[in-house]
Amino acid sequence: MIRIPEPELMDDEAQALAYVNADFEVPHSHFIELSQSQWPAENIAGEVIDLGCGPADISIRFAKAFPDTSVLGVDGAQAMLSHGVTRIQNEGLQERITLEHCLLPNADLPSQYFQTVISNSLLHHLHEPQVLWQSIKQCAAPGARVFVMDLMRPDSEAIATQMMRDYVLDEPEILQHDFYHSLLAAFTIDEVRAQLRQAELQGLDVKAISDRHLLVAGRIN
Repeated sequence: MIRIPEPELMDDEAQALAYVNADFEVPHSHFIELSQSQWPAENIAGEVIDLGCGPADISIRFAKAFPDTSVLGVDGAQAMLSHGVTRIQNEGLQERITLEHCLLPNADLPSQYFQTVISNSLLHHLHEPQVLWQSIKQCAAPGARVFVMDLMRPDSEAIATQMMRDYVLDEPEILQHDFYHSLLAAFTIDEVRAQLRQAELQGLDVKAISDRHLLVAGRIN
């Protein structure tokens, strides 16, 4: 199935609210569990950047899982960030998590600064995927950990429709719509491997971690 891009930003308030209230417990918990198992012998500490942080659920979960980290979450959708600020305050994590409105690519991001770079469900929104990989190269310190999770495009629209029914049928219609179109906009594993080769990110590997998610993880050489 040919990729069908979707809008890059989720800046509609109704869309942002639906996303904030959606049940992402399973995939977001899986993100943290996989990140913990990726480097089991290491104390993950220091500065972390969450690219495309949305309403900061992953940023919050990551900060809780790794208490020796400080997290900068960046996103291009102000509607998402506004909800994230409230959630961070409610969790009492405002001393450890900072959110910034930021469109990628952005030359003002700190250069070679972050010990860990994470991203969840940003890649499929980008019309040009190198925006993500080059942003990672820009802001990651030498030897930095990279952990990127995203949707994986199914083989057909029929499969995408079935996945929507399987996973978000109980969610609001706007979220069902977004999930379906995000599946169509996602990349395949082979496409992501080609992107990593183009970006010369030889230290990163990609693999499927569910029927609808892929994971890119490794280190900056």
